[in-house]
Amino acid sequence: MVKLGDTDLDVFGLCLGGNVFGWSADEQTSIEVLDAYTAAGGNFIDTADTYGGSESEAIIGRWLKARGTRDSVVIATKVAKKPTRRGLSAANIRAAAEESLGRLGVDHIDLYYAHEDDQSVPLEETLGAFDALVREGKVRYIAASNYTAPRLADALAVSKREGFARYAAAQNHYNLLERAEYETDIEPMLVRNGIPSLPYFSLARGFLTGKYRPGTEIESVRAGGVERYRNERGYGVLAVLDEIAAAHGTNVAAVALAWLASRRTVVAPIASARTTRQLVEIMPFLDLKLSASELARLDQVSA
Repeated sequence: MVKLGDTDLDVFGLCLGGNVFGWSADEQTSIEVLDAYTAAGGNFIDTADTYGGSESEAIIGRWLKARGTRDSVVIATKVAKKPTRRGLSAANIRAAAEESLGRLGVDHIDLYYAHEDDQSVPLEETLGAFDALVREGKVRYIAASNYTAPRLADALAVSKREGFARYAAAQNHYNLLERAEYETDIEPMLVRNGIPSLPYFSLARGFLTGKYRPGTEIESVRAGGVERYRNERGYGVLAVLDEIAAAHGTNVAAVALAWLASRRTVVAPIASARTTRQLVEIMPFLDLKLSASELARLDQVSA
């Protein structure tokens, strides 16, 4: 376990993504994945009010009730992107939080994200609404997803000036094939402010698992999202991942996640698994230590 920034949340090194629950994974399979994850020591689950049309939260809620594991699990969810609950107005945050609490069947959310920025609402209003939930004990900590560095800096300044709860973590798109925007924009700002990162799409929508190879066609709801990686650069990264994985007797997904976990702001990569088999394939990264030369090779080929 590792401490999440300045919070008192101790979290597992892999944050289990709940975006597939109720979407590409049915309820029974989702429960099997949740059981396997916690059996392996996992305690950190990421979802959102919009995932699976809200069914992800509902499935997690039913699982929590059935297993009686609420006190041993850190639950993160989000507001702002659900079609019927868009934006970060105070009224919407309040209503969305109550709905998420109900679906999850819990009395508090451990980490509550603004799923995306909403520049139509003053930061004072948004952060004031989050702060009220924290003061009421319905939310323990708040976090920002998909914020740019300037907007996150502005939000931190507002929280400091007004005495509001401060964004305690950030969630942005980051992996071996999506580096430039994160590393030039948000990463330096997170370092300066001591804010931990929990990157999503850690495996580039599945491309970094190695299943998308030249000449292969994969039937998957995410297949279209990897087309931009199916090029010389993407296959070059896979080639180096293959070599390093073979040297360690592991798989390319584990190496890709180990690289991400080694980055200075990253506390726990977020990765989802549609099946327990997929979960087993990614878990080895937790014990995988890449050498400085291996990290440098991956830095170079993915630059």
